[in-house]
Amino acid sequence: MAKQNMTRRRSIITGLGAAAAAGALGVRSASAQGAASFTPMMHAQDDWMSAMGGKHRIVLDVTSPDGVPDAIRFAGNLLMGHKNWWGVEESDVAVLVCLRHGATPFGYADAIWSKYGKTMAPTMTPVPAKNPYNSGEQAQLAALAKRGVLFMVCGTASRGLAGRIAGQGGDVEATLKEMGANLIPSARIVPSGVVAMVHAQERRFSLVSVG
Repeated sequence: MAKQNMTRRRSIITGLGAAAAAGALGVRSASAQGAASFTPMMHAQDDWMSAMGGKHRIVLDVTSPDGVPDAIRFAGNLLMGHKNWWGVEESDVAVLVCLRHGATPFGYADAIWSKYGKTMAPTMTPVPAKNPYNSGEQAQLAALAKRGVLFMVCGTASRGLAGRIAGQGGDVEATLKEMGANLIPSARIVPSGVVAMVHAQERRFSLVSVG
């Protein structure tokens, strides 16, 4: 009798285990069947990103003044590193740098800085009369542009900057127009830097967060 009870108990436990396994498989199966495949929506205004081509695509997200010199170094290292250690020509490495949030002012050329330096970088001493990362002998940002690096400048942050430059009652639109005519080389204004970052990744750019 004891042996029969033990056999029956083992049969019940085995049956419960099989049922649990089947239930788990059923949940996974149903979950897999119900999962929708994701295909990002592509917008025509971002087609220029895909036109960059490249065998490797990288987008650097720069959000602060302190991040700009790091972004310059990282972009240069990406180009040099691919060439020296992987044998990939610089022309086959697509590097896109997004200047947004606190890094936005550095997307503008010296003509804007000479007029509005205090507003562009209120914490810098002395007040810069030129873009500090695109001036002097190195002209770092312009040098990267010559190597094929492209820049995105946040339009939302630029509007806020234009508002501070124009002041209360000033002509923000006229200021924006002036700024847009004086970008660093190979730069373009995008409506929103953070959205453009997402769209770049959906177009298969690998993200490097600079800070």
